[in-house]
Amino acid sequence: MSGSPLSASAYEILGVAPSATEDELRRAYRLRLRETHPDTGGDDAAFIRVRRAWELIGTVEARAAYDRGASADAGSEWRVTPTEAPRTDSRPRARSHGHPGGWRRERYLELVREWAGRGADLADPYAPELVRSAPDELRLLLAGALAEEATARTIAHLGIGFTVWHGVMAGAPGRIADGHRILDHVVLSPSGLYGIASADFGGEVRFRRGELIGDAVRGETPVASLLAGMRATAKAARVRFGGAIVVLPDDALPQPVTPLGSVRGVPVVVVRRSVLGHLLRQGVPGARPVGGNELFDVRTRLQQTVRFV
Repeated sequence: MSGSPLSASAYEILGVAPSATEDELRRAYRLRLRETHPDTGGDDAAFIRVRRAWELIGTVEARAAYDRGASADAGSEWRVTPTEAPRTDSRPRARSHGHPGGWRRERYLELVREWAGRGADLADPYAPELVRSAPDELRLLLAGALAEEATARTIAHLGIGFTVWHGVMAGAPGRIADGHRILDHVVLSPSGLYGIASADFGGEVRFRRGELIGDAVRGETPVASLLAGMRATAKAARVRFGGAIVVLPDDALPQPVTPLGSVRGVPVVVVRRSVLGHLLRQGVPGARPVGGNELFDVRTRLQQTVRFV
């Protein structure tokens, strides 16, 4: 319901078809309330989602507004958008290199046309009804592209003291396999050199032994993949990363910043997207700062070494 390609619609949360009658909708809502109510052994988060779904489609007026939005707004949000918001001031933006989300969008477009069986003639690959019905693999690609673009817009506002490389090919040249050879973002700032992964799994996540877990994560290992990409990039450019950051949508995390400990001296944190800018300005706790001549040296090494997807 948040607008993510992976989010369930209000109808899916209540377990009814979009064509359900008012009586069917009401019965489904009451059933789901009983199933998810915390007093009867249900889950708090699921109970809240059911209540929110009913708010969106529980009345004729609300349902009509929701259906109009679902058929128009979501698709427009998923199309390619500028990585920077419209300029409202003349302050310099962060130095930016590469194309955030680019390889994931290209892969999504390739696979969705193949899956839909219409080849290059597919009229609208971002139509909400098409995206919602697509396999998880495709929706994950689109959600990941949107997450990278959102992170890029945040970093762009941080100012000229920041340099960011998007879509970095980590390690030796080779075939991209499920994105594990790619580092979403490398950010250089006075507070440190960071590797950043942008993700959207379409639901809440939990943590265990320094990794993200939960049904939404689908068995992926985003922290391990991020650290592997950072190690390969650090070796190629002969630089030292000060911290690793996984950025998720705000509603996926119970708190703004979750430290996951240190791996080989590199602190790892998972953050809500809305606090990323503040974290990068202040620095990840325990991260090694970069300043003076070293900052220029690190930027030069990365600029000479980084290859983009």
